[in-house]
Amino acid sequence: MMPLTLATVGEEVRLVDIRGGQDLRKRLADLGFNIGMTLRIVQKDVNGPMILAVKDSRMVLGRGMAQKVMVELN
Repeated sequence: MMPLTLATVGEEVRLVDIRGGQDLRKRLADLGFNIGMTLRIVQKDVNGPMILAVKDSRMVLGRGMAQKVMVELN
């Protein structure tokens, strides 16, 4: 298990935990993030946000949020 920020571009990972408060969990759930779902890293900059492919769409997560999303390689 590792933070989403450690995944590399092109990797597919599975969401295993969200290590944040209730507000962060609710916000990510509202965006469609669920435990067990598969994410693919599309773009990752050193200090910028991450772009993720989720199902048939793309989402952008800031570094702070991405650091609290725990994933494992698929």
